[in-house]
This record gives sequence, C-alpha cells and structure tokens, in this order.
Amino acid sequence: MLELAGIIILGILAQWVAWKFKIPAILPLILIGLAVGPIATEFTADGSKLIEPIWNGESGLFPGESLFYFVSLAISIILFEGGLTLRRDEILNVGPVIVKLITVAVVVTFIGAGIAAHFIFDLSWQISFLFAGLIIVTGPTVITPILRNIPLKKDVSTILKWEGILIDPVGALVAVLVFEFIRAGEGGEFTQTAMIEFGKIVLFGFAFGFTFAHALGFAIKKKVIPHYLLNVFTLATVLGVFVLSDMFAHESGLLAVVVMGMVMGNINLPNIKEILYFKESLSVLLISILFILLAANINMEDLLLVYNWNALILFAVVVFLIRPLGVFLSSINSSLKFNEKLFISWVGPRGIVAAGIASLFGLKLSSQGVEGAEYITPLVFMIVLGTVLLNATTARGFAKLVGVFLKHSEGILIIGASSVSRLIGAYLKKSGRHVVLVDNNRINIRKAKKLGIDALEGSVYSDDLMNNVELNDVGYLMALTGNTEINQTAIEKFQDHFGEHGSFRLVSSDEMNDPENNPKTGLFSPTDDYIKLTETARKHPEIKEIELNSQEHYSGLIELTKTNSEVIPLFVKDNEGDLSIIPSHSQEVEIEEGFRLVYIGKTFETQNQAQKTNLEETLDHNPNED
Repeated sequence: MLELAGIIILGILAQWVAWKFKIPAILPLILIGLAVGPIATEFTADGSKLIEPIWNGESGLFPGESLFYFVSLAISIILFEGGLTLRRDEILNVGPVIVKLITVAVVVTFIGAGIAAHFIFDLSWQISFLFAGLIIVTGPTVITPILRNIPLKKDVSTILKWEGILIDPVGALVAVLVFEFIRAGEGGEFTQTAMIEFGKIVLFGFAFGFTFAHALGFAIKKKVIPHYLLNVFTLATVLGVFVLSDMFAHESGLLAVVVMGMVMGNINLPNIKEILYFKESLSVLLISILFILLAANINMEDLLLVYNWNALILFAVVVFLIRPLGVFLSSINSSLKFNEKLFISWVGPRGIVAAGIASLFGLKLSSQGVEGAEYITPLVFMIVLGTVLLNATTARGFAKLVGVFLKHSEGILIIGASSVSRLIGAYLKKSGRHVVLVDNNRINIRKAKKLGIDALEGSVYSDDLMNNVELNDVGYLMALTGNTEINQTAIEKFQDHFGEHGSFRLVSSDEMNDPENNPKTGLFSPTDDYIKLTETARKHPEIKEIELNSQEHYSGLIELTKTNSEVIPLFVKDNEGDLSIIPSHSQEVEIEEGFRLVYIGKTFETQNQAQKTNLEETLDHNPNED
C-alpha cells in the first residue's frame, strides 16, 4: 500500500515540478523512478529498491506478469489518445515542411538510427530498427514546455508544434508494426509462416480498430450512450478492443487502438473534444504512475549496458547527424532560412510514447528471450533523457545564438471574434502583423478563418492559451468582447504572458459615462464602448486612414471623434507602416509629420461644414486639453 500510494504521490509531485519550472514532465518522472529504483540499490542496506515494481516473493507491487498487463493496458490508452489527435484536415493544412517532417524525416531517422544502432552496438537488424522506430516520435508534451517561453517566429513555432502533434501517432504506428514484425519472426526466422502471422496481426489490428471506431462513433452520434457515461464507455471500448484484437491475433491490440484513435479523430464526432479532454486527464495520471514504475523496474545492470562511449556516440549520431539531415531534406525549397532550419534541427526531444512503448516492448521481447532485447529500454531512455535535458537547457540560448529569438514580440492577440474584431483583425493582418482571435463561439471562429485570420476556439478562463507555442510572438493584448468582466479577466490573466508591450480593453458603459474613471488599460477611446464600436462598424464596415500633419492635427482629430459618435480612432501608422494601438488616454501617442490616423466610421473628408469648423476651432485651442 505504501509503495502504491508513494508512486501516485511522487508522480503528481513530478507533474507539479514540471509545471512550476516549465520543463517536460517526463524528465522528473524518469529521474524519480531511477532514484527510487536502480540507484536506490546502491544506498539501501540490503541492496533493495525503494519501489520494486515486480513481486519477488518478499516485496513488490505486481506479481507474475501483472506489471506487463498493466503497462500494456496503460500504453493502449495513451496510444488511443495520441491517435485521436491525428486529424486529416490538419495534415492537409499544416504546410509541406511539416508533412515532409512526418514522412521524409521519419524515413531518414528510421533508416539512419537503425544502421547506427546495428554497427555501434552490434545489435541484430530487427532490434536496431525497433530502436529506430521508437525514437522517431517527439510529442507535444515535451516540445511545448521547452518552446513556451522562447519568442520565435510563428513559422518556426508552428512547424515544431505540429511535428510533435502529428508524429506522435505516426511514430507509434511505425514502432508497433516493427515490433509485430519481430514477434512474427519468432526470434529472427522470417519464414512464410511468420510472414502470414505478421499479415494476420496487421489485418486484425486495422480491421478491429476501423470497425469499432465507426461503431462507437455511430453510437455517439445516435445518442445511444448517455452523456454522463460517454467518457467511461469510450474507455471501456478501447480496453475491450485491445483485448479482443489480441485474442484473435496475438500482439495486434496496440495496432488496433492506434488505428481506432486515428479513425475516431477524423469522423466528425460531436463530443470528440470531451473524449479527448478525458483521455488527456487519464493519460496524465497513467503517465505519472507508469514512468516511475518503468524507470524503477530498470536494474543497475541495464543502466551499465549504456554506460559507455558507444552510447555517447549513438546519441551524437542521432542528435547531431540524423536529426539535421532529416530536417534539411524536409525543408528543401521551403521559405525557411538557414538559421531557422538549424534551430528546428536542434530541437527534437523524444517523448512519452517512445519511452513507454520501449519499456513495454523490452519487457515482452526479453521475456521471450530475443537476443539484444535488453538494450531496448535503456537505449531509448538514454535518448529520451539526453534530448530532453539538452533541449530544455539550451534551446533558448541556441535560439539567440542562431538569430531566431525574437527581440520584439509584435503579434497581437484579440479576445473576441465578433464582426468588429474580424474587421480589425483583417486590417492588422493586411498590415503585416501576426494577429490571433480567440473566442468560445465556434461560428465566429469559423468566419474568422474564412477571412484567413488565425483564430482559436477557447475561453479566457482556461490555461490552454498560455500553452500554445504558436502565440510566442504575441506582445500585445486587446480584449474586444461585449462583456467587461471577460475583458478584465483577460487583462489580469494574460497581460504578463501576452501583453509585454501593452494590454488593452474596451471601456465599459459605466466608464464611458464617467471620463474621470478612464482606465489605464482603456482601448481606442474613453467615449466608445463595445456597443458603439459594433454599431459604428455595422454602419461603416471599412477601416480608413487619414494623413496627419502634426501632433496638434492628431489631437484635434481625436477631440473631434469624442463629439462625433460615428468616428472611432483605432491605430496610428508611422512612416514605415508600423502600427501603434491608440489607448483611451490618446494624448500619450507621439505623432510626426506623415503619420496616419487609422479609424473606423465616416470619412473625415465628407463631414459637414459644421464639423469642419468644429475641427478648425479645436485646432486653434490648446490641443492637449482633454
């Protein structure tokens, strides 16, 4: 009981440490597992582990093959969750470089690492290519924490993010197929019978995964399953498919759940996000327990297998030769610059799927007496720990060294994707700024994307935005919703993360009627709230510009907008075309000749004569009076 409780407590503690210090969770999990496992044998009086995963007659958590069964079921859930993230439309939209990274670079890694492992460690070709298949994957859980606090050009962040997401299930599928191929060979003899057995594994794995994915999808769409049972029913189905497929074709279960996840992620299920969130939460718990158990299960003799120069040579070949080769081949004729390719080559940490499947396959093959199988787990753990440590400690410095570190984050995050937000977002995008709209209204998000604007469906009350590495170049925050509470929450929660150059929100109706309480974070105008901004945009759905002659000219126009309900100032464009957001304290903006005032509403040139006179009178008086 103490050991089981200890694993859960240590696992969640490792997750908290990873969150606190912004590092991949796999790093503290494996280190804790090694500390309470093989390393502890060097310090305990009787040479025993503090946590012994396998029951040895006196202590241990899992008797017989129970650990093997637990790991198999846990990995099946993690692989299913990974398969859910692979979307066909996302692959089509991510761009040619990312598609090549999950195809061309995968082939380069598979062949290159397989050859390297064979000649450096003198392993059989089967074990060498199994190792190669396992280290293909990176994964979002290791990429995201590393990139989260590195301001990068959007293209670079996007490539690394989507490579991690898409390559996870692809790599898992490759590793599972290689493993099944080895298993079918019965220790290395690939006879006709063995090849037929491999065909059965592939056939049943794909058949069960495809069939049950559509069957469960049909049941969900027809609401056969009550909403409160949806997540646990899906979990039970995944475990059932894994076991059932294994019964028909031994070792086909993992392939079946990977395929099932991939299919379900692409059949437009109404509740797919709920299922994915549940599986993510369950995966966090399973991963926390699993990797402490797997690391603790390694023996000191296993670690000594890779405590030599050969391991260091293999690591160097994988990181400094194979990874760059795959990246540079994948980015031929792309818009990426040489320094951007270098940085992408440097950042390639191996992740949770690699370590988890390696341990499972190592356990299975070792128990069957396959020669060289004892190398699989320690070699993969060495690559995982080495790449995570290397990238977590050097990625920021390397970004500065090669010149991809953004000194100024010019991207703009807009909270709210209403019609007026889309109008402003389209203008900003046309002006060369990276702009992202966030809204929990799916229709608004869809409309924004049709305009070619980056848009995310989400809530300001969620932490998902701060985990999105594609927003690393954002330095401005504008809250443009009609709800003052949401606007204020966005400012308070995200201003340190996304608003280093400025965080703004629309004034509320109460603040608009009380200029004395004009907030420091006020946006555009102290006399225009969401209702007035929306109404003006509805009447005049076009953003216009007028050239400014001087600071006084600007101040006069701003004063005129305060008395004209159909003109609202937005930005100031300088002589180089760069935009500055106008705060409600608009007198703080410095103007030079040739600058332009960007506004929404009636065209200034068509104002009636009384308004022109009003402007002239304003310019004759002190322009700084507010």
